[in-house]
Amino acid sequence: MAVNFSLEGKVALVTGASYGIGFAIASAYAKAGATICFNDIKQELVDKGLAAYKELGIEAHGYVCDVTNEEQVNALVAQIEKEVGVIDILVNNAGIIKRIPMCEMTAAEFRQVIDVDLNAPFIVAKAVIPSMIKKGGGKIINICSMMSELGRETVSAYAAAKGGLKMLTRNICSEYGKYNIQCNGIGPGYIETPQTAPLRERQADGSRHPFDSFIIAKTPAERWLKPEELAGPAVFLASEASDAVNGHILYVDGGILAYIGKQPQ
Repeated sequence: MAVNFSLEGKVALVTGASYGIGFAIASAYAKAGATICFNDIKQELVDKGLAAYKELGIEAHGYVCDVTNEEQVNALVAQIEKEVGVIDILVNNAGIIKRIPMCEMTAAEFRQVIDVDLNAPFIVAKAVIPSMIKKGGGKIINICSMMSELGRETVSAYAAAKGGLKMLTRNICSEYGKYNIQCNGIGPGYIETPQTAPLRERQADGSRHPFDSFIIAKTPAERWLKPEELAGPAVFLASEASDAVNGHILYVDGGILAYIGKQPQ
């Protein structure tokens, strides 16, 4: 059974994996035997990521690349193929969010979120699929969101992008499943990251931050999730164990999507 979950000999590209969710997933892949490649938009972020991987004993390959730029992405994939090998596993992790009420958001701001969160996964997937076909298969994992299913104030662009990414996931499955390419998504819940730390800090009077209280009340697990809790699902979807799973979004959310929330007292 352990052999099915092994990523030994595989080359994995995880976009935007200098830190956070992408870093946790890439680190899990390395422990499962994969060779890790990652990118970020600035050299300083790539250097920070390389140092963090090295601290864990992982010899990762880091590259500067803007995933919204098709020429840069094509050059990145060609470089990885030349220096490391054909990409067996792609995780489209890079993403942004702008929390702005819809009527206050400019069209340019909306387009930027769509560009990074939806157009970029299309661009990167399109760049790796031809070599996956030649090699006889591959795994593409898109980091979706609960916003693929739910709406919430101030995240119109993000929800639109993640809903689109869910359908792109299903369409890649539909078009390329015959080539032994499985494309699935992971929909994380609310994760403990440096970005969410301010939302989890206790207030001066010792009470929870209002958003922290909101998340706890909406999550059956009654807690924020840890990045490493995405490792198991991510390894599963990258391994032979999931060869019959295609076009699926696996929500790792502590049960939020199954729960209407606590009844007011």
